[in-house]
Amino acid sequence: MEKNKLLSRTVKDIKLKKGMKVSELIEAMDSVGGFSAQHLVKGIRIMKEMMDENAYTFLSFPADIIATGLRGMIAQSVKYFDAIITTGGTLDHDLAKAYGGKYSIGSFEADDAELHRQNIYRLGNIFIGRDEYGLAVEKYFNEIMGDIYKSKDYKKEYSASELISEFGKRIEDNDSIIRQAYLHKVPIFNPGILDGAFGTQLTIFSQDHDFKLNLIKDELELSNIVFDNKKTGALMVGGGISKHHVIWWNQFKGGLDYAVYITTATQFDGSLSGARLTEAVSWGKVKEKAKYVTIDGDATIILPVMFSALDMI
Repeated sequence: MEKNKLLSRTVKDIKLKKGMKVSELIEAMDSVGGFSAQHLVKGIRIMKEMMDENAYTFLSFPADIIATGLRGMIAQSVKYFDAIITTGGTLDHDLAKAYGGKYSIGSFEADDAELHRQNIYRLGNIFIGRDEYGLAVEKYFNEIMGDIYKSKDYKKEYSASELISEFGKRIEDNDSIIRQAYLHKVPIFNPGILDGAFGTQLTIFSQDHDFKLNLIKDELELSNIVFDNKKTGALMVGGGISKHHVIWWNQFKGGLDYAVYITTATQFDGSLSGARLTEAVSWGKVKEKAKYVTIDGDATIILPVMFSALDMI
């Protein structure tokens, strides 16, 4: 590239003003030139174009952020996406909080042995009393699953997304992700549904009830989605099974057309969580000419800024 093109964009100082909107701040950050700010601005613009172009949109995230205050914000944003792919623990935290589970702000440097003696679980710097999590999930799972089992529409065999939708039908908390997904007809695909308290209760339930979980049915549905939609895009938070299910199925249509990935992981251990989206290009999971960006940073900081800038409320 010619020198004049390489030097064509000038770094400008941000000037803050009272009453400045988040969208105005993001616009100013476009010229800051500094480090991850550029990636954040690019990610917001890709998200906007992805939605304006009516691409089929995926939102993927791991369970840990649902233990934080992001749960309600994600529930608000469900209506802007066409499908969600997440992990088993999301169901645990969403269900526990839907019925008043109290999660507390703690510390990363806590004495974990002392917490264990007091029946307090630590998730990063979030403290969760044992009764607020495992026992609560068990209680409300059995109440809802019992109601599903007794209903006249009970089918004996469900895919994970069908079963989650049945739970969404019965949860009354409007800050629940499961509830909002049901109300807006957004399927929640959960390939790791058995990995957590919800999955354990499902396993126990199946031992003395006529119930089967068909995991392959959702895989076939994901296959249909990517082949039935000319353009697809995704906002992926964190790695693991939720991220991989998005990019894995999209490779069969030539890759994602739009992709925004938020991570704190390093790529130098070869993990999927640390893998930049450019690595996915080599696999054909993201198109060579796709609009994509990896944003390095904490989703609890980045997502509220992104969603506010996009007016996703």
